[in-house]
Formats: sequence, structure tokens, C-alpha cells
Amino acid sequence: MFIFSRQSLVSAASQHLRRALIALAVLLAMPGGAGAQDLRLLMIEQAGCYYCRVFNRDIAPVYETSIEGQIAPLVHAQLRGPLPEGITLASTPFVTPTFILIGPDGIEIERLTGFPGEDFFWPYIGDMIAAAQDTTRDASEQ
Repeated sequence: MFIFSRQSLVSAASQHLRRALIALAVLLAMPGGAGAQDLRLLMIEQAGCYYCRVFNRDIAPVYETSIEGQIAPLVHAQLRGPLPEGITLASTPFVTPTFILIGPDGIEIERLTGFPGEDFFWPYIGDMIAAAQDTTRDASEQ
């Protein structure tokens, strides 16, 4: 039992450390500091969606205060409603929630379909943001 508990603690600590390192790398790579790239995380949701409710209750308040939330603020849109002005998606979402990283030009960069839980959400969103920053940095260097 002790070994299992210790392994669980080490695993949880390594996940949080990885998330913090990704966020720090993203911040350091950003010319002009946080928010300079004007990324947004668009959450497509709908009334009655259990996973949307869970996300909005448990994760959204934390996300808004996180480094990821400072870099790519959360924007909500309804599945069958209009998109925020100036946003262009690669395809129409059909599952809620769907999380779509939007670039400064309003064009979809990448998406996460569904909410597989907090343990998967944070690393995936961190990787999406880091990849977007790498792409933007590479384009600006050319």
C-alpha cells in the first residue's frame, strides 16, 4: 500500500511539474510577455451537457487563473449558436465540450474533442499552447 501511495504522489507531482514547465517555457518564448500572441481557447458547449457542467464547475475557475488561462483566455460558445466574431474553424464541432485553440488571426490552430478529465486536459492544453507558440515563433523568425 505504501509503495502505491508513494507512486501516486510521485506521478501527480510529475504531472504538475510538467505542466508548470510547459507553461513557463511558453511564457519565456513569448515576445512581449503573456498575452502578446492573443491566443484564445474556445469552448463549444450546449445546455444539458453533463461534461460541460463538470468542466465549468471544476476546471473553468482554475483555468481562468492559471498560466494557460492567462495566455489563452477561455471563451464560451453554444454548439448551435453563432461563433464569436472573427473566428474561423476547420470544421463544425459536433461533440460537447470541444476545446479549440484560436490563433491571433481568429483561425483554429488545434482542438480537443470531449473532456476526458482533468489529468488529460491540462497536459493536452499545455502542449497545444506550447506548439502554437513554437509555430508563431518560427514564423516570426523567418
